[in-house]
Amino acid sequence: MITVSAPDNTVKPLLKCAEEQGASGIRTFKEQQHDGRTTLQMLAGGENRQDIVDALQSALSEQEDWRITILPVETTVPLPREEEKERERDAVEAGRKIGGRTREEIWNEVWAQAKVDQTYIVFVFLSTIVAALGLVQDNVAVVVGAMVIAPLLGPNLAFAVGIALGDRKLIGRALLTNAVGVGIAFAVSMGIGLVWPLNMESAELMSRADVNFGGMAIALASGAAAALSLVTGVSSALVGVMVAVALLPPTAAIGLFLGAGELPLAAGALLLLAVNIVSVNLAAQTVLFWRGVRPRTFYEEKEARGGRLIAGVFWLVALIALALLMWWRTTR
Repeated sequence: MITVSAPDNTVKPLLKCAEEQGASGIRTFKEQQHDGRTTLQMLAGGENRQDIVDALQSALSEQEDWRITILPVETTVPLPREEEKERERDAVEAGRKIGGRTREEIWNEVWAQAKVDQTYIVFVFLSTIVAALGLVQDNVAVVVGAMVIAPLLGPNLAFAVGIALGDRKLIGRALLTNAVGVGIAFAVSMGIGLVWPLNMESAELMSRADVNFGGMAIALASGAAAALSLVTGVSSALVGVMVAVALLPPTAAIGLFLGAGELPLAAGALLLLAVNIVSVNLAAQTVLFWRGVRPRTFYEEKEARGGRLIAGVFWLVALIALALLMWWRTTR
């Protein structure tokens, strides 16, 4: 459900835009509390939602007092007419995106998740304790529990979205949140490593000091799945676990090994963390580009295009360099 509140003189162009872009169930209401204003309501599916919102914003570009609100709708009765379903099938056959949310919905979600607050700090602190003790005790269930509560999905996706949209403020916010999260996880796990004797026979712990191409594939799949769940609106609970697999346990392992004075093992865990971070971000950025998550205006897109290219080349070169380092370590 897309709701637009705008001046009366914009109603005709807004209605024209909505009809041209295939909105259904269009209604207009005269606002009783505000003279000279009208509210429009319309329904939009996943196929044309972004097109409708973009067209409405373009029609309102010269206005100052307006607002567009997007609300999720579980279902409508009666069901969509056959011609509407046929129009959606035609859009898919024409190569347009299959389903998905608008960039505005995506931005609002990741902006809220990439926030350093008390809740974020507490969750990182607790999940690190659980992960570190699970690694030391070689307890898979405990490590998985740490993955579930680790809030590392949001800031990583926020960074990828910031790159895709050329939003420097979002990029900075995501970098800060990621740095705080990784820093807390490292400090807490290192403190545990100083006072808790490590179990060098723990398969869970020692596997984080051994980086291989299988781990790189897992991280690439995790980043792609995370970004795809974000743009399609599919529940990201499972994907959050996948991203936590790639980021939290290696970070905790680095701190544990350093606290115990095991520098070679800490170096291996650090390499694993670097490979996972690069893989997750490269995969997420690729999926966002494929799904067409871009700025709305030409000038914003022109500015963001350079940033996407630089970031893409950087992640790709970094991944190749890390892959070569992995190969070198295995052949020593």
